Amino acid sequence: MTIIRTSNGTIIEHQMFLNTLAAQALTGIFVWSALLITCHQIYTHLRSYSVPNEQRYIIRILFIVPVYSFDSWLSLLFITNDQYYVYFDSIRDCYEAFVIYNFLSLSFEYLGGESAIMSEIRGKPIQSSCLYGTCCLGGMSYSIGFLRFCKQATLQFCVVKPIMAVITIVLQAYGKYHDGDFNINGGYLYISIIYNFSVSLSLYALFIFFFATSDLLRPFEPVLKFLTIKSVIFLSFWQGMVLAILERWGVIPNALFIDGHEVGAGTVAAGWQNFIICIEMFFAAIALKYAFTCTVYQEKKNEVPAENHPPMHSISSGLKETMNPGDMVQDAIHNFSPAYQQYTQQSTQEVVQPSTNGKVAAGNKSTRKSDKIMLITSDDEF
Repeated sequence: MTIIRTSNGTIIEHQMFLNTLAAQALTGIFVWSALLITCHQIYTHLRSYSVPNEQRYIIRILFIVPVYSFDSWLSLLFITNDQYYVYFDSIRDCYEAFVIYNFLSLSFEYLGGESAIMSEIRGKPIQSSCLYGTCCLGGMSYSIGFLRFCKQATLQFCVVKPIMAVITIVLQAYGKYHDGDFNINGGYLYISIIYNFSVSLSLYALFIFFFATSDLLRPFEPVLKFLTIKSVIFLSFWQGMVLAILERWGVIPNALFIDGHEVGAGTVAAGWQNFIICIEMFFAAIALKYAFTCTVYQEKKNEVPAENHPPMHSISSGLKETMNPGDMVQDAIHNFSPAYQQYTQQSTQEVVQPSTNGKVAAGNKSTRKSDKIMLITSDDEF
């Protein structure tokens, strides 16, 4: 049973749905179904690991479903301990920053790298559009500084989010953090402001990059990819904030004890957030299955003789390579370096041209080679 405080301050005993076997079983069905769909998709990508420079980012993005769904389910199972869900949620939230970076990097890779992109958009005027958030950029033109801003805006979230997660855990331990508590003496208000600014900046960078390169990305069908990533990350944040506010206003009851365990403010709101995410991830898994299909890579694999198909140990090494964040660290050093305007990374490969059906053309043009540093002229424009 759950002891709750109603909106008028009355203390009553109530059976809360979130800690019932029915809620745990229902969310478990959705979670394990989502895991089955996504893990199978990840496996098919690893079996057809023919374009590592692209599939590395795709697999990282797909892992958002296991991370989000399983973490949320564990948080729901351990709802009676209000400290556990903070730890689980911190892992989940840190990974979302990683996903935003990888989605932008995948878009860069689709287009052949920074220099290939600049050869297409450099010097073109930025169209003023309130819808795409470029209304204040009228009269400016695209330059390498634009790409640098997009990368920096996503990378800053990869730094800010883990720092905020650690601060949240510390404040929780000292009783200074509770979801939905906007008291100026608590940490929730300030963390929410910083986090909201950081995630908005990173998604804005994705948005204007998509606006600038939409014609170039069209063969890669970016709309479903972009909308799915944006929905999972941005909507889940606002969803959690709305639930926290509803608990603060008394619309969602404030639990004091759950099954005899004392819990803090915001526990019920966080519980409903985790419950909803468990269900949403099933639909996200389906959307991601179509957004990041493995068909084109399977076709490329079929062009390789059967004796050259990757064995199981290659699958494990591919997974190990995928989860190595070293490229993100090097990219951060590159993009935040004071000498950035004097060089940029570019793949030595030819730019892969899409075929008429929107798939990557076959042949040696798609072969990935090692990266090199190419000198470019610095730009003063955005």
